[in-house]
Amino acid sequence: SQANFEEDGQKQPAVGHWKTLMPSKGSREESETGCQDAGGVDETQSTEQLNVSRLRSSSVEIREKGSEFLKEELHKAQKELKLKDKECERLSKVREQLEQELEELTASLFEEAHKMVREANTKQAASEKQLREARGKIDMLQAEVTALKTLVITSTPSSPNRELHPQLQSPSKAVFRKGHGRNKSTSSAMVSAASQNVTPEPVSHECKEVDSILFAEFQAWKESPTLDKSCSFLDRIYREDVGPCLDFTKQELSELVRVAVEQNTLTIEPVASQTLPAVKVSAEECGGPKKCALSGLPRTCKHRIMLGDSGNYYYISPSCRARITAVCNFFTYIRYIQQGLVRQDVELMYWEVMRLRREMSLAKLGFYPSEM
Repeated sequence: SQANFEEDGQKQPAVGHWKTLMPSKGSREESETGCQDAGGVDETQSTEQLNVSRLRSSSVEIREKGSEFLKEELHKAQKELKLKDKECERLSKVREQLEQELEELTASLFEEAHKMVREANTKQAASEKQLREARGKIDMLQAEVTALKTLVITSTPSSPNRELHPQLQSPSKAVFRKGHGRNKSTSSAMVSAASQNVTPEPVSHECKEVDSILFAEFQAWKESPTLDKSCSFLDRIYREDVGPCLDFTKQELSELVRVAVEQNTLTIEPVASQTLPAVKVSAEECGGPKKCALSGLPRTCKHRIMLGDSGNYYYISPSCRARITAVCNFFTYIRYIQQGLVRQDVELMYWEVMRLRREMSLAKLGFYPSEM
């Protein structure tokens, strides 16, 4: 509006209007009115400019304050981020330390567990060894008690046992008797008397030669002794000695006898004169004082056998008793070797095994001592 007013003022002289020096009252009033209008316009323009400048200054202040606020917030965020980074580093270190401690604890627990298992295995092995040794000693003592019972029971006034009474032996036998006599004074007197009256027979010295194959098999078995007949040493003896020696006419009873001998549950006892207990099997199966249950032949049976705890007794002839006894002696000796009770050289043990095998072979062929 101010621009229009100025343009109108400039254009008026060009139109040709006369400009009065002394304006009239009406023109004075008009001029005063125009001046007032021009002053109002100026005030309006100045107000607007002031408002604009204020707006500009306020926007600048707002921008400055906003930037300062943002800078402060950014600074705070950076500080918080640094604190969080430090906290993350601390937590990561704590986690690594915990993981390391956990690994060490796990390793120590595993090591302690393995140590406890090793100690338990060692103690178990020692206990099992002691148990085997105790069982071996018990078996040995039981065998000795059984042998002593057999010697005592078979010695009666009507039929004394010559092993318990060496003075009853003939002078020739007393000279060459092996072992220790029960009555040393009597046996020495018998020997001195016999030396005066009887000419001693020459003692034959048999020649022995180790078979390399048999000795190698025995050595291999001796390294890890077992009663499993699948090994070459026992397999040969089963085929050549044990099997033929326990092969009787009554096949079913022979198999039961073989199992009882292997399990060490066979009992042999002499036939007493008193009334025998009743048995659960027929008389034909168990035999009798005049009939052998294993061979089925009419023989005088001085002994009977019991298989385990069955309570059934079977009468056996002297020949069958000799065969069973020979096999039992062999199994007893190899059990002693397995249990570590034999403290001899390997070759001496080998020859003892060969002697027991020879007894089984002779018993199979029908040779047995007269005392049987």
